[in-house]
Amino acid sequence: MLADLEELVVCESFSSDLAAVARSADVVAAQGARHLGIPPERIVVDGVTHLRWTFGTPRVLLLGHHDTVWPMGSLATHPWSVTDGIARGPGVFDMKAGLVQMFHALASLPSLEGICVLVTGDEEVGSDTSRALIEESARQCAATFVLEASADGGALKTARKGTSAYELVVHGKAAHSGLEPEKGINAAIAAAELILALDSLARRANAEVRDKWHTTVVPTVVKAGSATNTVPAEATVHVDVRVPSLKAQEWVDSAIRAMESTVPGARLEVRGGPNRPPLEEASSTDLFTRAGLLAQREGLAPLSSAAVGGASDGNFTAGLGCPTLDGLGAVGGGAHADDEHVVVAELVPRARLLAALVQEVTR
Repeated sequence: MLADLEELVVCESFSSDLAAVARSADVVAAQGARHLGIPPERIVVDGVTHLRWTFGTPRVLLLGHHDTVWPMGSLATHPWSVTDGIARGPGVFDMKAGLVQMFHALASLPSLEGICVLVTGDEEVGSDTSRALIEESARQCAATFVLEASADGGALKTARKGTSAYELVVHGKAAHSGLEPEKGINAAIAAAELILALDSLARRANAEVRDKWHTTVVPTVVKAGSATNTVPAEATVHVDVRVPSLKAQEWVDSAIRAMESTVPGARLEVRGGPNRPPLEEASSTDLFTRAGLLAQREGLAPLSSAAVGGASDGNFTAGLGCPTLDGLGAVGGGAHADDEHVVVAELVPRARLLAALVQEVTR
């Protein structure tokens, strides 16, 4: 397993470098073929390379991705290493170790009938080219197991917030800021007032929807103006929204689309919207219970669960109504950060748990 993990990690696969993603797909395809016995279907959408193995009529989908957030050349500063039982390297935790665990788990099964494996190449940048493929693959399945890394302490992820992304564009009017500012319409002031309104939107959403887990509405990137002596004619505010329920996602979407600028003459344009639906706890409850019983049967440590704010492709499968259990991948930490790492001793137990789960669902 460590040899396979090294093979994947040293093949860098930064999401934005499509050639690198294609090279990574070659390596993942060859490794998967060695363990599963057949090469995958290679699917390229808008230059992004995805891989799919299908065995008979699928009843369970195993879902992962091979792209990472690490820019090309990161191996020079974050080299592959295994020291004192800890494996390190770009993408080792998110989520190349999950792919290795998946391949080894499946290789241990007496039959792969009823299994679909999908490894996408653009999860880290929003899954724009793979969403239709994910939904097509999950639509016919009774369960989806997501090989994303676990939560703290190895917890399985039984709930994920849904995500929405907006770009609020304020259209004003330029004027000389010294000679005749009164002839302009200041888009920056309008944007500032929108930011204050957005800050209160999450509180309103939580009071209205009353989920036990809070919605967040966060203005992030803000830009305005073109010159220091000109009234800004345009301003943009990017907004990151995280919601625990579909009801909250719809409420926030309606509220944002109903916003108007309070600066006379300024016009507001709303771009974007919901991206990933929430993975609500009800989607995972039964699968987590079964996983706990199987872990006990296999002599593995008791399982714990976590609800997390980050989204994954499991949000799409849960949004379709397919029961989904996430976080079945590596145990470790530091995703996207300098201390990204995997606990080597957990690779085999996690693979054993996945193998038992797949057998339970497909038999």
